Amino acid sequence: MYSYRERLSPAWWLVTALGLLLPGSLLIFLPLNPAVGIAVGLVLWWGSVALLWLSAPVITVSAEQLSAGSASIERSFIARVDVYDKDDARVQRGTGLDARAWLVLRGWIDPVVKVTLNDPQDPTPYWLISSRRPAQLAHALERVEQI
Repeated sequence: MYSYRERLSPAWWLVTALGLLLPGSLLIFLPLNPAVGIAVGLVLWWGSVALLWLSAPVITVSAEQLSAGSASIERSFIARVDVYDKDDARVQRGTGLDARAWLVLRGWIDPVVKVTLNDPQDPTPYWLISSRRPAQLAHALERVEQI
């Protein structure tokens, strides 16, 4: 059972922008067969949207662990949780970034949550995770800590 779960799905504007595959396909196939152009465009659009959706990382918090993308860590190794938004998030993703950090970032999601670790055998100092609901993610991590 998860106390928090979020899929970092693609933004609406990205799905809309992929709609440009339809006119692009029409331009290529119009001289040959307009129906084929429409069909290819729709297949490309649906395939691209499905690929973005299926490859979107999932963040989960349970009583035992935090999972972000393909990585998981036991709750006992989490030392601190910080939420960053707007300019602070930009600094965390840019000049303030440690190259050893585990990143689960999506360019279309601005806020980030920094999960500082205290595992002496892990060279990763922290995880930086994009989240559309950073306060809820931080609250779930803090609430689980108290259990």
